[in-house]
Amino acid sequence: MSVGLIALLDDVAALAKAAAASLDDVAAQAGRAGAKAAGVVIDDAAVTPRYVTGLSAARELPIIAKIAVGSLKNKLLFLLPAALALSLLLPQAVTPLLMLGGLYLCYEGAEKVYELVVPHAAHVHETELETISVDAKTFEDEKVASAVRTDFILSAEIMAITLGSLSESGLAMQALVLAMVGTMITAAVYGVVAMIVKADDFGLWLAQRSSPSQAGAFLRMFGRGLVQGMPYLLKVLGLIGTAAMIWVGGGIIVHGAETFGFGWLSHLLHDAGEGAAHAVPALGGVLSWLVKAAASGLVGILIGLAAIPAVGYVVAPTWQWCAARLRGIRTA
Repeated sequence: MSVGLIALLDDVAALAKAAAASLDDVAAQAGRAGAKAAGVVIDDAAVTPRYVTGLSAARELPIIAKIAVGSLKNKLLFLLPAALALSLLLPQAVTPLLMLGGLYLCYEGAEKVYELVVPHAAHVHETELETISVDAKTFEDEKVASAVRTDFILSAEIMAITLGSLSESGLAMQALVLAMVGTMITAAVYGVVAMIVKADDFGLWLAQRSSPSQAGAFLRMFGRGLVQGMPYLLKVLGLIGTAAMIWVGGGIIVHGAETFGFGWLSHLLHDAGEGAAHAVPALGGVLSWLVKAAASGLVGILIGLAAIPAVGYVVAPTWQWCAARLRGIRTA
């Protein structure tokens, strides 16, 4: 009896060690996959703050919370099962879907550039695509819906990059790592976003401190700096987010085209980067990356600008026709 009990305890200990090793493996793979998706994560963090600009301070955190919940649903309820299903049943469909996501990112980014350059025409284009908000709740709901739509594309890229780094892993390991990466990235991104959009409130609280000490004077000065600097920081983040959308979208399309045999553009970008690195050896890899990123961004902006009239003249009328048909069916 005692021998059997000892054997059982040995088996339990072995299972515990195996489970611990598996958890360590999941964490390690999640860390590596998250690092590979870092570019898209930065894009996500830079894009989101613009969805709460122009809204009351009291609604900023609730809106971020709604977007974060929507992002988590995107990753865990829709994208994770879809990624696993595609990996098992139709792996060749992953690249075309990623390219569609890249096209959407290029369109969204180019539309922001178009709005800066030709604000009146961009406003007309927006009114053709979206309804006009009639009250604060409708406006807020549209902001959240727009953010969650953009997040869906960015989340899809994150999950696809993560899945691509797990090609040698089993289905259970893929599911665990995808879930861990999705949860951790969502918490990190929207935690940072919450701190960014509430930094001015924190700065105001510091500026109103009444301590007469030198530390109190420094904190008041720092708080005033935060309050005065946050509008400029948000504008800079908006520009970074727009540039990142165009860069990421263009890069996805370039690499996707290479997968389908159109590799000349990818090779051209690679050669340009290598040429820049050889011209200035001191900067080396950094300059090579910058040149390739800028070239991907140029591809993205050209594709996005071409997509704007296509959306205005083809996608929007088709969407409106489908919506009208659905309303007709419901009323009938």
